Order: sequence, then C-alpha cells, then structure tokens
Amino acid sequence: MPRGTGSPRSNRATHPTGETEDRRPPLDEYYNSLFTAFGPQHWWPGRTQFEIVVGAILTQNTSWSNVERAIANLRGAGLLSLSAIEKVPLRRLETLIRSSGYYRQKARKLKAFCEFVRSEYGGSLKRMFGTPTIALREKLLAIFGIGPETADSILLYAGDHGVFVVDAYTKRLLSRHGWASEKTKYEEIRWMFERQFPGDVKRFNEFHGLIVSTGKKFCRKQEPLCGECPLGRYIEEGR
Repeated sequence: MPRGTGSPRSNRATHPTGETEDRRPPLDEYYNSLFTAFGPQHWWPGRTQFEIVVGAILTQNTSWSNVERAIANLRGAGLLSLSAIEKVPLRRLETLIRSSGYYRQKARKLKAFCEFVRSEYGGSLKRMFGTPTIALREKLLAIFGIGPETADSILLYAGDHGVFVVDAYTKRLLSRHGWASEKTKYEEIRWMFERQFPGDVKRFNEFHGLIVSTGKKFCRKQEPLCGECPLGRYIEEGR
C-alpha cells in the first residue's frame, strides 16, 4: 500500500470483518499527528545492543521502571554481556533481576538467548543481526520464552531490522479506531504497518514509541481521554 497523501475519506482499506472501509485515514496521517504532538521518542533506551536485548526480554509483563532497576543491578554486577549472563549462576541472576517480575522465568530466558547466540553465531551479535530478517525472526521465535513482540523488539531496536513491534497499546488504539478487533492476530496487525512503510526502520521505531506514549497518556485501558488525544478527531471523522 502506498503512503497516503490524500484526504482521510479517500483512503480505502479492508476492515477485519471483510467489509471495505473508506473513512479511516492512512496510517501515515496518524504518525504525522502523533509526531507533531509528541516529537521524537528516542526509543529504545539502552547503551549497547545487548542491553537493548536484555530490556526487551525483561519488560515482558512489567513496567519499564522495574526493568531499569534490574538492568542497573546487572550493570553494577558487571553482567551486561553475553558471556557473563551465560556463566553467572542462575540463582544469582534471578536475584539481580527480581524487580522485573517473573524473575525465575526471565533468568532462564536470558540464559537461553545467550546460549543461542554462542551456539549459532559464536557469541557475536553482529553476526546474528547480519542474518536475513525472516530467517533470524524464525530462529528467535524458537528460543525459550521469546514470543513475537519480544523477537520484533530485538530485531527492530537492537538490530535495525525492518519489522514493526505490536504491543497492547497498538492493538487497543487500532481497535478503537476501527483498524482491528480484539480477535485480530499479531501478524495481521504487524503487516498493516509493514506493507505501508516497507523496510522503514526509522519510521517503525518512532511510530511504536509514539503509540506507547499515546496509550499511556490518552488511549488508556480505562477512561480513555479521546477528546484530548491527538488522534481523537479521527474517531469523530470515522463515525
């Protein structure tokens, strides 16, 4: 799908129900509105590729503030490297990342990832991220505890691969605007963005960050502030 340049009512898209919907604006209008409102998001926070990977794994089912504490503990213990995570005793790793929640499972996930990079790529993230996106994504999804959102976060934010990250904020926003439903699958939503902005790593990075900011400030799970949201007018136009 080409990037939209016309008015909102000139855009045609297939609704999840199979009906043709004419009134929804193209996604780049959403992007432009959010970028104008919030500016650059500077995602993903991390000093190194590996730290970004660690953050992507630890942020599952928890807030970023909890992840920051866990990462600070790992940094203070000198454990923010592939070899260090693989060698540290499991119990000690669990203790250091306890603030991130589900720490026993996440400790195993971190070790599984590090073992994967060592066995498949000789411990080199550069070699790993040099693998074609489709092939690497399949490999990441085969690692214990790595689901689609985590795999795509690793690919996009740590490796600059052209994939879009879909999270709860994304699905909630699209559902409220008629782009998706609660039953729409992760891959379908990912494809909505990837076919409109193919391979646009910078756009994927920024757009996801902007959606997260929107979800936190306006498109909340309870009592959304649609009237104050930069995208609120699109709901009104689509009615």
